[in-house]
Amino acid sequence: MYRGKLWTMRQFSGFSTPEETNERYKYLLKKGQTGLSVAYDMPTLMGYDPDHELSVGEVGVCGSTFLLLRIWKHYLKILIWRRFPYHRQLMVLQLFYLLFYVALAKKNKIDISKLRGTLQNDALKEYIAQKEWIFPPFPSVKLVVDVIEFCSKNMPLYNPVSISGYHIREAGSTAAQELAFTLNNGFTYIDECLKRGLKIDDFAHRLSFFFNSHIDFFEEIGKYRAARRIWADRLKSQYKAKNENSLKLKFHTQTAGCSLTAQQPENNIVRTAYEAMAAVLGGTNSLHTNSLDETLALPSEKAAKIALRTQQVLAYETGVANVADPLGGSWYIEDITNRIEKETNKYFNIIKKLGGTINAIEEGYFQKEIADSASIYQESIDTKDRIIVGVNDFIEEDEKLDIEILKISKKAQKIQEKKIEILKKNRNPKKLDIKMKKLRNACENNLNLVPYLVSVAEEGATMGEIVEVMKSVYGEWEESFGI
Repeated sequence: MYRGKLWTMRQFSGFSTPEETNERYKYLLKKGQTGLSVAYDMPTLMGYDPDHELSVGEVGVCGSTFLLLRIWKHYLKILIWRRFPYHRQLMVLQLFYLLFYVALAKKNKIDISKLRGTLQNDALKEYIAQKEWIFPPFPSVKLVVDVIEFCSKNMPLYNPVSISGYHIREAGSTAAQELAFTLNNGFTYIDECLKRGLKIDDFAHRLSFFFNSHIDFFEEIGKYRAARRIWADRLKSQYKAKNENSLKLKFHTQTAGCSLTAQQPENNIVRTAYEAMAAVLGGTNSLHTNSLDETLALPSEKAAKIALRTQQVLAYETGVANVADPLGGSWYIEDITNRIEKETNKYFNIIKKLGGTINAIEEGYFQKEIADSASIYQESIDTKDRIIVGVNDFIEEDEKLDIEILKISKKAQKIQEKKIEILKKNRNPKKLDIKMKKLRNACENNLNLVPYLVSVAEEGATMGEIVEVMKSVYGEWEESFGI
């Protein structure tokens, strides 16, 4: 547990321009944060450059903009390259960000085999819950495997995917559904890697997970215990892993955004503290604590500091880090663990009968299960079977909002558009066109795309331009069923 090393305090942050995001990173690191997690805006997540018509009004609003190699360096300006990989990790989203990371490292003559970090890169959870996909499921899973294969051969210290249950829980799932659907996604990636010819112990020890810590304190602890038990058993018995590290389930946790309330927002500090303690007692490897104002806006500087201080009080004042597994032997925790494990295995069997993960996605199985659970949860609030303080009981009739709210400048879009304009004037279009054609050819011939993506990034391609080339081969995805 934490007697030798505390969990990584990895606060998720990003807004406006990369330069402003960089200032927030420096602030949080100065206050004692020990890891970085990068938040991007909606155009970035959907593969659009800031000058695209669908980006208007969204640039820098819910995260920072990311589109080309020149911008990526602004995120890393605070870091000493030859120290950063060893002391902190970087969590970013999707494979496009890995390629700029690698390209920038090569430009700075950094040996990429020494880089550490974590790429979220979990395509399946997009179709199940988060809804921020670009390509159809099959090519998206192929791209995840491309990254796992590339990292296993070239970046052995890097975690190529963080398989996410967080977004599944935020969409309304139960604890058992979060665990079942997340672990099932992990096993799906393993199966595809094995089909590619990779050996289980070449990559399994670098797969990581990302879970939600919801408000039901003991249930969450049992969920994490069940996760480790199921993962270790499946890796050993079914996949025949020999490396002990392959059996260890490493996971990041974020406290539950969906448990926060706009009413009496100061209560969110208390909710977050309990959720953080559940994550720590459950053995999380790293942790993000939500800010009190996140139902209203991106975190203000003050709110972000309170969220970080919550972790620090937990780590240094409560004593929970002084003993390994302090809840070991509790009959109640064991009962919850056994129940969640049993429910999870039932879901595995259902998904298998449906023909596997992608078939279940295409039929809307996951989406309907989550929607039904969310409806039941909301009904329990509406009928007051479940009390939410300040929402359906203990209400302040004349409540007035008295907290600082972060305002996002509308200048971010114009600043980023100008950067694209300058880039396009200064790059070599003939060289870029040659490399873009090679990327398209690699897509058409089912090759590992990572080297080709790094190559076009080095030549000045924007993320939006890269995505358009890939769309021309893979197409785009739209859900075609009704729930």
